[in-house]
Amino acid sequence: MNKIMQIAILVVLGASSFVASSSIYTVSEVEQAIITQFGKPVGAPVTTAGLKFKVPFIQDVNPIDRRVLEWDGNPSDMPTKDKLYISVDLFARWRITDPLQYFLRLRDERSAQSRLDDILGSETRNAVAKHELIEIIRTTKDREPLRDALLTDAEREQNMGALVPIQKGRMLVEQEIFSAAAEKVRVFGIQLLDIRFKRINYNESVRPKIYDRMISERRQIAERFLSEGNGEAARIRGNRERDLNKIQSEAYRKVEEIRGVADAKATEIYAKAYNQSPASVEFYEFTRTMQSYGTIIAKNTTLVLSTDSDLFKFLKGMSPHGAGVPVRPSGNIAK
Repeated sequence: MNKIMQIAILVVLGASSFVASSSIYTVSEVEQAIITQFGKPVGAPVTTAGLKFKVPFIQDVNPIDRRVLEWDGNPSDMPTKDKLYISVDLFARWRITDPLQYFLRLRDERSAQSRLDDILGSETRNAVAKHELIEIIRTTKDREPLRDALLTDAEREQNMGALVPIQKGRMLVEQEIFSAAAEKVRVFGIQLLDIRFKRINYNESVRPKIYDRMISERRQIAERFLSEGNGEAARIRGNRERDLNKIQSEAYRKVEEIRGVADAKATEIYAKAYNQSPASVEFYEFTRTMQSYGTIIAKNTTLVLSTDSDLFKFLKGMSPHGAGVPVRPSGNIAK
């Protein structure tokens, strides 16, 4: 009998423990809970952390995250207002503010992410289709774009490399998407906190055309620099030739001036020597004649001179063996 009583007590204690454990649950600081009975919510959502109680066996606890959650969409191709296809990658932040509505409409986070894909993707396409590409690329309309420092004033006047003026900018486009999407997700008990473009890129079919245009603009600038360089090189070469001719002309003039002064000085010296005495005159004539011989007579040279020539008078009395110059009766001198 005692054993039966002990077994009964153990069974009662075990059943009581099981019932107690089934009726007690905890809610953490990052969670909120919905209590369901036979699959239907009962009571208000549990939004405070701590130890809680529920009806055992027939009631279930459905935890719902209360932290800021992330939505990261896949890149999607879409056209802009100016018919350019771009690939847009978007991300957003959201949280659950009405857990009961969220549970009734979506049940879990996977369904919420799928619904956000539909809503945010649709609103992004609508916003991109209403704006030109420059509106999505530029941050705000007040931001001054950088201009290429290599452009000349004339090219700037032609608006080469300039961006067309915008009315809104990417921040306002993001705000449009946020406002439209926030209204649609609110019915699911979700608060949309922020939305941003993560990456915007050209579609593969459009990218080569954009690159070709960029290359064309760079080539125009390169050709201008090449033309200016050739012109500058021609100018430098012209200045060099002019300066070189000027230097050579001045050097030639200086040489001729020095040569003229030297010739005048030599003539003056010769004149003074000539006027000193008859002997000096004869010596002068002799030395000048000898110098002229060295100038006009070379190897295998033949001279035809008259007998009364000044060049011949110093040779006609010389011996052929001593002078080494044969003298012919006709007056020919051969060396």
